[in-house]
Amino acid sequence: MNRIDTRFARLRADGRKALVPFMTAGDPSLEALVPVMHALVDAGADLIELGVPFSDPMADGPTIQRSSERALERGAGLSYVFESVRGFRQRDDDTPVVLMGYLNPVEIRGAERFAREAVDAGVDGVLLVDLPPEEADGFRDAFSAHGLALILLAAPTTSDARMARLCANASGYLYYVSYAGVTGADRLDTGVAGNRMQEIRTHSPVPVVAGFGIKDAASAAAMARQADGVVVGSALVAALDGATDPDDAAARARTFLAPLRAALDALRPG
Repeated sequence: MNRIDTRFARLRADGRKALVPFMTAGDPSLEALVPVMHALVDAGADLIELGVPFSDPMADGPTIQRSSERALERGAGLSYVFESVRGFRQRDDDTPVVLMGYLNPVEIRGAERFAREAVDAGVDGVLLVDLPPEEADGFRDAFSAHGLALILLAAPTTSDARMARLCANASGYLYYVSYAGVTGADRLDTGVAGNRMQEIRTHSPVPVVAGFGIKDAASAAAMARQADGVVVGSALVAALDGATDPDDAAARARTFLAPLRAALDALRPG
């Protein structure tokens, strides 16, 4: 088992829901990334998703698009991301780190080299938004050979046939996109999304984590009732915007995440 499997096994044993914050690597500053990652763990993060800056983040709304643009302007490429994860691992060898991004940077390096460098840096999984499951076999094989999980996406529009394929090939966790659209939109219907997740969880061999539209403690708790965990992204990125000083950024991260952790812990049985 890698760190992702170990962490979800612990959460399941404790009856807890996973809190997965997303931040763009290199924003609000290059120097703030590692301190913010540690601050998120201090505030209750169970896993961390790092957005790999990309010039055309088609699945992301304006908040994350702008953060990606700022990070690229600062020079936050894939090598910087790997070095930052390596720096994080100097103090934290337990918290899973998943890279979330797009296929192009992986293809440029090649799947085998990318997987080797990612694992060497301390990365546990990768979520590639624009990699269809029908075209993922070669990447999955290369990643699996190095112990790197390929996290797959499911959506409200996913057909039963495709869902069966996703479940057959899932590793780490299954990321459920709570609505059809881009990140950060304000259209989350927790009732509809919760019913769909409950159905998916009956078939999925891995935990199901909900993302898109989760912005505060209330929406996190509402979605987590039918999920194994939740991802919060755009709202955190917005909270960090402009905090170029690492200490300020870390303080903002703690302040933002702590209420979400408390809300999820309130769902524990008993």
